[in-house]
Amino acid sequence: MLDHRAQLLLRTLIERYIADGQPVGSRVLSKFSGLELSPATIRNVMADLEEMGFISSPHTSAGRVPTPRGYRFFVDTLLTVGQGESAESALFHGQIEGQIDVKIKPDQPQRVISAAASALSSLSQFAGVVMTPRRASAFRHIEFLKLSESRVLLIIVSPDGDVQNRILFVDRVYSSSELIEAANFFNHHYAGLSFSEVRRRLHQDLQELRGQMSGLMQAALEAGSDAMSESGEQVVISGERNLLEISDLSANMDKLRQLFAMFDQKTGLLQLLDVSTRAHGVQIYIGGESQLVPMDDMSVITAPYRVDGQIVGTLGVIGPTRMAYERVIPIVDITAKLLSNALSQH
Repeated sequence: MLDHRAQLLLRTLIERYIADGQPVGSRVLSKFSGLELSPATIRNVMADLEEMGFISSPHTSAGRVPTPRGYRFFVDTLLTVGQGESAESALFHGQIEGQIDVKIKPDQPQRVISAAASALSSLSQFAGVVMTPRRASAFRHIEFLKLSESRVLLIIVSPDGDVQNRILFVDRVYSSSELIEAANFFNHHYAGLSFSEVRRRLHQDLQELRGQMSGLMQAALEAGSDAMSESGEQVVISGERNLLEISDLSANMDKLRQLFAMFDQKTGLLQLLDVSTRAHGVQIYIGGESQLVPMDDMSVITAPYRVDGQIVGTLGVIGPTRMAYERVIPIVDITAKLLSNALSQH
């Protein structure tokens, strides 16, 4: 799409804008690009880049700034991230490892997850986020216990021995033998499956039971799904106050409201991190091009992490689009690998 000269000038413009935060003019490009080009030639190339949507002019007489499309071309095509253990990545590795290699008990992975979020924040100077591992949605065993004529206690035991209780409000009186029959049916046919899988299979199987039992079974499915999906805090965030120091994100009240709403509600963050669990390796989401990122001036860099080889969550860094991507990408990548190792060992 772009010849070598245009690519070099676009890369120089973006690197200078990331470093200085000021629109970049032809004189700066001439100085830092290393190309022996006249100011008129540089202006012509800039005009072409602007027409293609890679850069824009914030003011009539000012230089140019990157657009989301320009950042995307930069990170996909022009950015060079060092492979292997460069001096800086080795330093990151040591610093991150020192923060997340804490002594934790097998039932306290939250400490190492919080340490990973803190490491992402302190090294990037932006906000670090970690989506906590999802709890297993399968059940090993369930029981029904009659509490009153209109209430039944559902007891769910997960494969790892965790116990969840939910009260079901029923529209008829169930005898003890009926509750035992329903529990036996669940345990015999569906133990080891998730409640969503049970729901798919149960529609036809309910015909095998007496019709009046279907209400109890459906209520158990709904309550069981809710119980097994609840896992306390789903996203751990560290360093969100760092973003308040970045004028690109906090320049006006509307942006500040968006910023606080994102951290307060966390719904959008969860959606973005959930999408990232289905990808391999580091992903970069740039505001203005991705509806998953709530602000045009924000970028999110993510990577999935694993426990015993299985992807269980995502972590990442939230910062301005004007960030040093070549520095933040290794931080995210290394943290994901170290977190995977730490959680797999416990």
